[in-house]
Amino acid sequence: MGPLRIHPHNPRYFTADGRRAVYLTGSHTWNNLVDMGPTDPPPRFDYDAFLDTLASFGHNFLRLWAWELLSWNTSGNGETARVEHHVYPHPWKRTGPGQALDGKPRFNLVQFDEEYLGRLHDRLDAAQQRGIYVAVMLFEGWGLQFSPNAWPQHPFHPRNNVNGVDGDLDGDGKGLAIHTGRSRQITQLQHAYVRQVVDIANPFDNVLYEISNENHPASTAWQYQMIDVIHEYERSKPKQHPVGMTFQFKGGSNQTLFDSPADWISPNPEGGYQDDPPPADGAKVILNDTDHLWGIGGNVGWIWKNFLRGMNPIFMDPYDGKVLRKSLDGQSRDAICRTMGYARSRAGRIDLARLTPHGELASSQYCLANPGIEYLAYHLDGQPLTVDLSSARGEFRAEWFDPLTGQFTPAGHVAGGAQHALQAPFASEAVLHLRCV
Repeated sequence: MGPLRIHPHNPRYFTADGRRAVYLTGSHTWNNLVDMGPTDPPPRFDYDAFLDTLASFGHNFLRLWAWELLSWNTSGNGETARVEHHVYPHPWKRTGPGQALDGKPRFNLVQFDEEYLGRLHDRLDAAQQRGIYVAVMLFEGWGLQFSPNAWPQHPFHPRNNVNGVDGDLDGDGKGLAIHTGRSRQITQLQHAYVRQVVDIANPFDNVLYEISNENHPASTAWQYQMIDVIHEYERSKPKQHPVGMTFQFKGGSNQTLFDSPADWISPNPEGGYQDDPPPADGAKVILNDTDHLWGIGGNVGWIWKNFLRGMNPIFMDPYDGKVLRKSLDGQSRDAICRTMGYARSRAGRIDLARLTPHGELASSQYCLANPGIEYLAYHLDGQPLTVDLSSARGEFRAEWFDPLTGQFTPAGHVAGGAQHALQAPFASEAVLHLRCV
């Protein structure tokens, strides 16, 4: 596969060889690294079956989820039937002496848990064997903010560790300050954990890093520092991998993401990323994630809108419904997952590295183009799609693609030098591909 780096000529995408653009798309679910469930210990997640599902849909990306708390109270997600999920394993050993608040041995925050690290290694390896890139999530900020009674469930609570660490620096019973860098002791422990994860992950080609899922806005400087820590530490390693920063909840700004030293970002709905994504300008590689736009949601059209605006769409998958009961209906979920695979297949049939958003060249305003050479346009409503080839010369081979079925339909040739109103052979949305012959 080759470690990813930002494409030198089209920084909307990554590349593994310096020439071809790598289009990333795929689904992820909460318990794909740590097990979660109402029993203690929780049932073991079938990771191989999950990878089989990704492969069946043609996906090549997943987020590998961290979860800092010892449990997850799903009433914090608005579920009417409260479920208290136990979470296992965690990065640090539970050596004692003494019992934590859950009745188990306290954590030793300077000793790492071999099962956790071994599982991380094995899951990266299994994904790489299937050609799937993995964003390794290092921290998780949503749970500490919104899962009821969260702070007593954190290893940095003073009753839960043997190291004298108390992350409640504000004395408000929330512990959110652990993600701000205000405590030198805590930050040093976090740096040691990050370096340990990098030691495990660095040999793999299929790795990206994500600092934290949906942390609070006060974490900005801390996240920037963590990005720099990974970049600096990997400079001495055989391989270097992209580092990402994702939407801060609640109240975070997309500008904070664009201003960061991250290589890739996942924005919030601000600016239209949910309904009418703005064209990517290459300032960052954008992995637009339904998790940060809907929580659980999305639709087939959203996948194509992102693709034709120069972004890489990814999907928060309720999967088997065992963690959160709130979910899309099965038909919608499967359609979204299939569509991501269709888009990735289409990305492999075009010269993506040379294509950039040119909404002005299609009446739908969703168009990737290398003007005069190649065009890909998304057609939304069953009406004729007008494509502007006024500045192009020669002839173009036309092909329609049905984004709902994956069916290709050749459509003859179209001459350059004019605008053309072209009718798709499908009843509703369609994708048009034009390539100079």
